[in-house]
Amino acid sequence: MKYAVYYLKNSFNPVNVPDNITLEHGQMILVRTEKGEEALKVTIVNDEISKIWENSKAKPQPFEFVRIMSQRDLQTLEEIRKEEVESFFKCKALVEKHKLAMNLTQCRLTFDKRKITFYYTAPERVDFRELLKDLTQTFKRVRIDLRHIGVRDETSIMEGAGPCGQPFCCNTFKRKFEPINIKLARDQGMPISPTKISGTCGRLLCCLTYEYSNYINAAKGMPPIGSSVMTPDGLGRVCYIKFLNGTVAVKLEDGKTHEYSKSEVDMVDADVNVEIDLPISNMNNYSQDEKVDMKQLKQLEDDRNSSTGNV
Repeated sequence: MKYAVYYLKNSFNPVNVPDNITLEHGQMILVRTEKGEEALKVTIVNDEISKIWENSKAKPQPFEFVRIMSQRDLQTLEEIRKEEVESFFKCKALVEKHKLAMNLTQCRLTFDKRKITFYYTAPERVDFRELLKDLTQTFKRVRIDLRHIGVRDETSIMEGAGPCGQPFCCNTFKRKFEPINIKLARDQGMPISPTKISGTCGRLLCCLTYEYSNYINAAKGMPPIGSSVMTPDGLGRVCYIKFLNGTVAVKLEDGKTHEYSKSEVDMVDADVNVEIDLPISNMNNYSQDEKVDMKQLKQLEDDRNSSTGNV
């Protein structure tokens, strides 16, 4: 497979291109997807990816090549993008007219204008029968698809950057969403503050799940916080741990705190007369920096409708 395109959520899909056609990297082409004809930018696939696809039983479904986009096609594409914006606000006005508890997220119109899709999020099931009647009167001779998605799905189809400064994980490589809970953040030493452990979607950061195993492996051989240890500078108690650096912060008997590698400290069975601020385990006092609303924390964990798989 020589050519591919990036589609929804930046999924990488191969394209069946006839042998007598040669495409350039970055060229705009028309492909046929399950939603209809779509205008996408072609990517030349390197040999390693091509071999993986050839030997894989779970390779992405290839799209059918339609044609290379002409200058007239590109002008049509610009008109479609403007039409999508206009259609979005028309639908939004109808949603407000019917006073429906749904948040319109995005509008997509296929290049052949045979199908228009409105993505929306909603806290519960929405009866949009009356809305659909108005939409069929507004958008004639086109198939209308009202698609309910979750808040994580909403973020996954929008481009943006997370608090780490990198593009959204859900928009680049993450395809499935696993349940996430506050315990994952606590075990990784994250400050239990809604503003620091939640993403743009308003749910717990996805990286808390796939980075968790790294922290568990890094924690092996580390003394627990509050334990008594012997260091090159004498006895002390562990006050915090930097898992990924492999270092342990120890408060010594003289009141000073030093950092040591885990190989430099040994746990001892002794009472050390050192007071430290232990992490608070009570759910009501998770954060010392700000007052945390328990209801808000529970909302961060609520994954019931955060992903529907309807994108």
